[in-house]
Amino acid sequence: MDFSPDRPAFFVNPDYRPMPGAAKPVIDPATLETVGTIAAATDGVIDAVLTAATKAQAAWKQLDAKSRARHLHAVANAIEAADFTRCAELMVREMGKPYPEAIGEIANCAPVFRYYAEMARDDAGKIAGTTQAGSFQYARYEPYGTSVHIMPYNFPILLMCWTVAASLAAGNACVIKPAAATTLSTLDYIKVFRSLPEGLVSCLPGGAATAQALIASDRTHAVAFTGSVAAGKAVAVACAERMKPCVIEAGGSDPLIISRHAPLDVAAAGSVTAAFHLTGQVCTSAERFFVVDAIHDRFVELFAEKTRALRIGNGLDKTEIGPLVSEAARAKVMRLVDDAVRNGARAVTGGRIPPAHNVGWFYEPTILTGVTPDMAIVREECFGPVAAICRVKDFDEAIELANDSPFGLGASVFTTDLAEAHEAAERLEAGMVWVNNPLIDNDALPFGGWKASGLGRELGRQGLDAFRRSKMVIIDHKPAIQGWWYPYSDSWFREAGGRKHV
Repeated sequence: MDFSPDRPAFFVNPDYRPMPGAAKPVIDPATLETVGTIAAATDGVIDAVLTAATKAQAAWKQLDAKSRARHLHAVANAIEAADFTRCAELMVREMGKPYPEAIGEIANCAPVFRYYAEMARDDAGKIAGTTQAGSFQYARYEPYGTSVHIMPYNFPILLMCWTVAASLAAGNACVIKPAAATTLSTLDYIKVFRSLPEGLVSCLPGGAATAQALIASDRTHAVAFTGSVAAGKAVAVACAERMKPCVIEAGGSDPLIISRHAPLDVAAAGSVTAAFHLTGQVCTSAERFFVVDAIHDRFVELFAEKTRALRIGNGLDKTEIGPLVSEAARAKVMRLVDDAVRNGARAVTGGRIPPAHNVGWFYEPTILTGVTPDMAIVREECFGPVAAICRVKDFDEAIELANDSPFGLGASVFTTDLAEAHEAAERLEAGMVWVNNPLIDNDALPFGGWKASGLGRELGRQGLDAFRRSKMVIIDHKPAIQGWWYPYSDSWFREAGGRKHV
């Protein structure tokens, strides 16, 4: 069957199959119109998917590294050759992302498959210096089995490809549980895996119950999760109860420091993207701004000027700021902004629903000044188009307040002082630090957070290791009786000084 947004389905490579059970409408957050329908996986569907994955992985893990790499390059080729127009439009209509960002995310996933295809082909283990003459001693890497990928709505395709590429390269089968808000675009995209062996990749729609069933199953062996801190903790606990390895990317409330040495025109422009990209619904969005007193007012003036130029509207139009993904998401943003204003903050821009967009879950990009570190908007993850600015006396206070958070995903600094740049890299308590260029990632470098922002890493060598386990191997090619084996000889006791204790 071909995929249609109007018919609930799931995917077991290479086929779409009808999903039984009650259908649920998918609502466009910009227009509140129905985009399509989805349904959650039943127990029977979950069983069928895991049966197919188990069978496929048994053969996949036996493939030599060169053949496995060839398969992953074929996936990259399919991505580069595909027309993703419908997929991008579905993403825009499902969760509100501006079309250029949707098509860019969807089309630009090929490099991570090529990266892991070659890394896994090159890096299969380690030969160690021997601890005993005549012994060959090494570590080898092996897949876990079947990995579960629980995806967020903000970058549903890119983040899926990050972990799926690594897991496949390691020799696993993959079961993808997309976010409810981006199930349709994920299902549309998943056909790029059709060149892979039957059953090796599956897409299984559903909610928390589906995720829980996949984690609890004895036929899954590793978990990748991206989402809220609360859900991330629940996933980590469920995995720990089963001694099941997991990678948790749990979001944050990232700080951005504007030093007195900052290039203010660059800092203001960069801050607009850092704070408001994807309507602030990015795990690494800059939410907490710490601006040194000497340049505070001028920075706010420039930042506000560039923010007011942003266009609000439907992601299918020419716009930078689309709707928030849901009514609940906007309600949280409004609660935090209103609380800050009640407690003395001032909205320099925004702070309201745009009058021209009273249908859908829109909210104006908001800059708050006069924010203090004790406010809820500083202590919680906002995940919306809000920049909360705290005035600080100097760079040291900015670092101190930036670290005063339960989160530790990313952190950004704008400065032209080399000493400050290196100090920021050393002192900031975050898994990623950006100086003068926020939000950049690199397939070859680890992505992830400290503290409540997560466990483990995606991308880089660590991203591959998350989906494979090591095995130490000792081979003596010339078998011989060893002097330290039982029973101990008298000479062994003399050499060890053991006679005193016998």
